Amino acid sequence: MQMPDVPVNVPIDDPNADTEWNDILRKHGVIPEKPPSPTPMIEEALEEARRLAHENRLEGKDLDELAELEDDEDDDFLEQYRQKRMAEMSTISAASVYNQVYQIQKPDYSRDVTEESSKTHVLVLLTSSHGTNVESRVLTEIWRELAQRFGDLKFCQIRADLCIEGYPDKNTPTVLVYKDGDIKKQIVTLRELKGPRTRSEDVEQVLVDIGAVQLGDPRLHRNKSKEEDAPTSKIRQGTTVQDPDDSDWD
Repeated sequence: MQMPDVPVNVPIDDPNADTEWNDILRKHGVIPEKPPSPTPMIEEALEEARRLAHENRLEGKDLDELAELEDDEDDDFLEQYRQKRMAEMSTISAASVYNQVYQIQKPDYSRDVTEESSKTHVLVLLTSSHGTNVESRVLTEIWRELAQRFGDLKFCQIRADLCIEGYPDKNTPTVLVYKDGDIKKQIVTLRELKGPRTRSEDVEQVLVDIGAVQLGDPRLHRNKSKEEDAPTSKIRQGTTVQDPDDSDWD
């Protein structure tokens, strides 16, 4: 039997309902085809995310952490990541040409900072002119540590009032991050970090955020349960550690 014409103004309770009547209406073009269920696509996306997470489960692990997984991972798969880490470390080592904090002078600022930033990120620390600025002392210690660890970045330091005449001591420490001749980030005091409790891990996060260090870099501190026994810790506890070679506090 031939299906009679369906009136255009036929009442429809739910056009997406799976009913025989809706099937007839869709067949005759009265209502549009039911959109496909998103469930299969969601399940497929979740499965792909799980697959990628499993494949990349060793990303970010250093050589020591990889060694601890020898009993749990396939030898060939583990060796692949071990070789990858060694290649990354070799590349980092070749690029580590700085490895110290450079005490710069205002007349040489353009050469030592602006021009040098065409090669790498240059981070300038403007320190206090007075030894009473706790945050400035904290960051000075962190600066030394990071400069030695991230030798492919150039860490510089200059007393703020010698760099910018009349620069307020209350605005120190100030960090200026240069890349390709421009200031990419500016941090005034440690307020946006953790104040006097700022640790090297907090500054490392800044390096990651600006793209100076990759998130999986093996030199980054991870999962630290307590602070290292470093001079920085002594400063936070109220004990001043003075470097005899540091002329900033003269």
